[in-house]
Amino acid sequence: MKITDTIWQVGGDSLSAAGDGAVYLALFGAQAVLIDAGCGHGHKKIVANIKQIISLAVPIKYLFLTHCHFDHTGGADALRREFGCSIVAHEQDAVFLETGDSEVTAASWYQASLTKFRINHKMQGGREVFSIGNGSITALHAPGHSPGSMVLLTESRGQKVLFGQDVHGPLHPSLLSNHGDYIASLTMLLGLEADILCEGHFGIYRGRDNVRQFIQSFISDAG
Repeated sequence: MKITDTIWQVGGDSLSAAGDGAVYLALFGAQAVLIDAGCGHGHKKIVANIKQIISLAVPIKYLFLTHCHFDHTGGADALRREFGCSIVAHEQDAVFLETGDSEVTAASWYQASLTKFRINHKMQGGREVFSIGNGSITALHAPGHSPGSMVLLTESRGQKVLFGQDVHGPLHPSLLSNHGDYIASLTMLLGLEADILCEGHFGIYRGRDNVRQFIQSFISDAG
């Protein structure tokens, strides 16, 4: 599904396999990145969708994992083997992926177990900028849903695009969620004034007012 001239959704519940969080592909000239990886059950479909958009001559430099939950990370290692990309996650969530923790990663919610895998690059602190091809993407720590949740911000054709999964939560003790951090992170997202929000399960929101209203609704619901 085309979002802008340089960004597509290539995976998700209706695009790859039931239970998959959204998987996005962003092209930066001669290089590309992926955002999240789904559960892994829809791997072949995600690969096929990617190959419809970019040729094998275009390297996928990074696979960014916005948080550790199974519906976003279960397919990460297979995508790395397929495309040779480096996996990026925040250090506070990387530990659960590298130890194969099926409770904190919510794999058990899917009647599955997470096979541990290595994170190539562990983001530290609150902000890091990654150069890709003719552009860049900024990772911002946004804890709350999980300890190491992060969002990604970039520009496409003059529009500010925010990959903000999972804005909607949920918060749960087994996920090590934190209500105070969640509210602070959503408030930070409002300040980014994104033109487009690519969410993990609720689709694409266009226009600053629509993005703001969507984020604000979860601040209001969370109290």
